[in-house]
Amino acid sequence: MEQEEEASAREDAGSQLILRIERPVYDEASIRSQLLHQKENSTTFCQRLAGKFRCSSEKAKAVAQSFLPILSWLPSYPVKQFLFSDVISGLSTGVVQLPQGLAYALLAAVPPVYGLYSSFYPVLLYTFFGTSRHVSIGTFAVISLMIGGVAVREAPESQFLYPVNGSNSSVVLNKDACDARRVQVVAVLTTLVGIIQMIFGLLRFGFVSVYLTEPLVRGFTTAAAMHVVISQLKYFLGVKTKRFSGPLSAIYSVIAVFSQITKTNIPSLLLGLVCLVFLYGIKVLNERFKKRLLVPIPGEIIVVIVSTGVSFGLSLAETHEVDVVGKIPTGLRPPTVPEFSLIPKLIPDAFAVAIVGFSMTISLAKIFALKHGYSVDGNQELIALGLCNFIGSFFQTFAVTSSMSRSLVQESTGGKTQIAGLLSSLVVLLVVVAIGFVFQPLPQTALAAIIMVNLIGMFKQFRDIPNLWRTSKIELAIWLVSFTASVLLGLDYGLLAAIAFAIITVIYRTQSPRSSILGHVSNTGLYYDVNEYEEASEYEGIKIFHSNSSIYFANSDLYVSKLKEKTGLNPEQLQEARKALKKQKKKAEKDQNSPLKVCAKYKDKTVTHEVVPQTEEAREQRNGELEDKRSESTSEEAVFLEPLSPVRSIILDWTTASFIDSVGAKAIKQVIKEYAAVDVRVVIAGCNRNLLAELDSLQFFTGDMNTSMVFPTVHDAVLHCQNSSSR
Repeated sequence: MEQEEEASAREDAGSQLILRIERPVYDEASIRSQLLHQKENSTTFCQRLAGKFRCSSEKAKAVAQSFLPILSWLPSYPVKQFLFSDVISGLSTGVVQLPQGLAYALLAAVPPVYGLYSSFYPVLLYTFFGTSRHVSIGTFAVISLMIGGVAVREAPESQFLYPVNGSNSSVVLNKDACDARRVQVVAVLTTLVGIIQMIFGLLRFGFVSVYLTEPLVRGFTTAAAMHVVISQLKYFLGVKTKRFSGPLSAIYSVIAVFSQITKTNIPSLLLGLVCLVFLYGIKVLNERFKKRLLVPIPGEIIVVIVSTGVSFGLSLAETHEVDVVGKIPTGLRPPTVPEFSLIPKLIPDAFAVAIVGFSMTISLAKIFALKHGYSVDGNQELIALGLCNFIGSFFQTFAVTSSMSRSLVQESTGGKTQIAGLLSSLVVLLVVVAIGFVFQPLPQTALAAIIMVNLIGMFKQFRDIPNLWRTSKIELAIWLVSFTASVLLGLDYGLLAAIAFAIITVIYRTQSPRSSILGHVSNTGLYYDVNEYEEASEYEGIKIFHSNSSIYFANSDLYVSKLKEKTGLNPEQLQEARKALKKQKKKAEKDQNSPLKVCAKYKDKTVTHEVVPQTEEAREQRNGELEDKRSESTSEEAVFLEPLSPVRSIILDWTTASFIDSVGAKAIKQVIKEYAAVDVRVVIAGCNRNLLAELDSLQFFTGDMNTSMVFPTVHDAVLHCQNSSSR
């Protein structure tokens, strides 16, 4: 029984807190019999199941507020404190939302009006179902580009080329038919994305975003920015080229644009450059004077209004062949059912868009939640995004996510709740219903300039490379692989390749963990790597082996190899050395008159044994009745089987191990038996309760293995080994 257990913490003036604990040395057997007893669960499975489905008014209210988060804050909405800020924020965000919706529709390979639809319906729905108060839902460059790649692949322009006057020598593109088909493809893809996100949310799969580590996402979005800029070059220069998709599409697009460089439309290029410089200047001013400005200068809407006026006044489309937005139908379209026959071809793309879209939203939502002191629910965010995409797809929207630039505008202009998002959607609705036709002369080169300037923040992510080089080479490799694969293979295959590589790095880290021999720091009970810290020293006859990984099928062999290497004890070699000594012993018995020196080598150490000839007295004793055969055997063992290594105990430090599988357990049992055969005892320290439960279920503690070989701390194991060797 425990004689005394006292923990005292004392803080005197100018001194540290002091911890003193006096208790017995525990092993797992004594812990289970004396210290810890499992709680008895009095409730049955049926009772727990009934509790899950029991209904009450409080539970119904909680479920309703969980599914419709607006119910948790709208009834107590402080109108006087929040309304004015939300109105200013909503109008400011709507002014940014409008040109971005028009611009990103070009990336999605659909007419610009569908970008306006995607800036209205999903934003309206997110107000009711979203848990973030500050993110701005709507069109986003990366998602739009991924969708555009699918639309171009499934509805290439080559399918809509028709001969002119029955002649095959000259063909013309039926743009209306091509656009209509691409809208169908995009609507079906968006429906699938919404279904996948809702299913993930209902199954509580909000954790899937953790597989998109930050370096992977930043490398991927930087590559996406490269794709976006390349795709906008033809609009910026005013040249006609085919849109490519799939692996190496970026390279093909660059080649196609530069092959047409001599046909550059000069008015289009000049207007694009003016818009680009102006927008960049406004962006710099907004960043530099953001604390002084009540609202950011709306550079995008200024560019849209001015360039539209210039295009209309100078008739750029007619006189200079500058490409413009074209017809924008007034009013909202009635809902239509997507063409579900396309679903089988789009499932892989839908998963990629769903996961990337969710990861963008949840990362931004967490940033703003942390800054403003509230929480977001990842599973509800999945459901909210799924509903926005699923319901919106019936109104010909394309998949949406949160936009960093618009979210920063919404938050920096004082937005407090999603009332600001609701008002921004109403701004877009006003344009769609009443004044959409005004923007028909808007030059596409101006939209290209808006897109390029909004990507500046993504290109700044190249600064990650030197930082990651200094901090983590593996994360740098993930960033570079994600970027390179996404640029060369396309965003869909590139994302898969990046995720696969990230998983491989995790396997590499667990399969090749860092291992070390620990030593104690005097008078502390702390243990550290003896090769790294000069204060750490080993106990005589004890090796403490530490590996910073769990033990499973992929690394169990490496764990055992490292154990033998670091401790300097190889049971097979020790056994061979003992066999050599036994052979020399037999030879020595044949020649009892001459002393014989027997040498056995283990590693770089030589052990010498001298066989002394027996005296006459010994011979008589051997033939007498008082002969003790057991004593003779013991003396021979003492002479010939002296330990070839001073190490008598090995402690396996499992404080960092989180799990073990059957392969790992078998490997550990085998190595413990091998060491036991050469009189080296192996014990385990720092094993957590979950790991012990796994060992129990794997029937690890059977035969020679028992719970008395497991200790709660390394220090308990050290004290036990010292006590055992002193007996």
